[in-house]
Amino acid sequence: MAQAVSFLNDFKLGHYMKIPPRSMFLVQFMGTMLAGTINLAVAWWLLTSITNICQDDLLPPDSPWTCPVDRLFFDASIIWGLVGPKRIFGTLGNYPAMNWFFLGGALGPVGVWLLHKVFPKQSWIPLINLPVLLGAIAVMPAATPLNYNAWILVGTIFNFFVFRYRKQWWQRYNYILSAALDAGVAFMGVLLYFSVGMENKSGLSWWGTNGEHCELAICPTAKGVVVDGCPVK
Repeated sequence: MAQAVSFLNDFKLGHYMKIPPRSMFLVQFMGTMLAGTINLAVAWWLLTSITNICQDDLLPPDSPWTCPVDRLFFDASIIWGLVGPKRIFGTLGNYPAMNWFFLGGALGPVGVWLLHKVFPKQSWIPLINLPVLLGAIAVMPAATPLNYNAWILVGTIFNFFVFRYRKQWWQRYNYILSAALDAGVAFMGVLLYFSVGMENKSGLSWWGTNGEHCELAICPTAKGVVVDGCPVK
């Protein structure tokens, strides 16, 4: 399901970025098949080889296994099923102000269009693509500020300065650079896992092997609920 959603999202972004549909389909089909097969194989290997991988109460305190995807779908079922959106994003919840973002998303392209009409000589205004810009915000809760700072820095250097002043280099190597950065992250993730993260067998103790560092994440957010060790709203 996640791969299918990613497939469609990438198709949408490809449409906004004027990438030919046939090229997008071939690349996305091959990438989705490869990623889905590898993800399923790794998940099956982890679930069958590590005891109590998704049971935090049965794991040792310094265990790196947290099953975030498992909790993600569980939390989604609780929010939209058991609790209901009214107690979270409605009048009985703590986050009703988030509903205003739907209005902001609808009016955003209108604002860009008005700016283009008022300042027709500004060539940078038509380059503002809110679906692309706001699409990255959707994954911001799962990312850290470091991820976005690095993205802004690298993107500005290579897609603005290099694109403007070294156009031939950009045309020949920028796509390769993007693939190399993605592959580097994947390789480093595997390297760090086997060297300093795998059940901490290396004997190293650092912040990456000492839990999630957010003890209050398990605290309730409803007003008036009292739990030992948690603040009361």
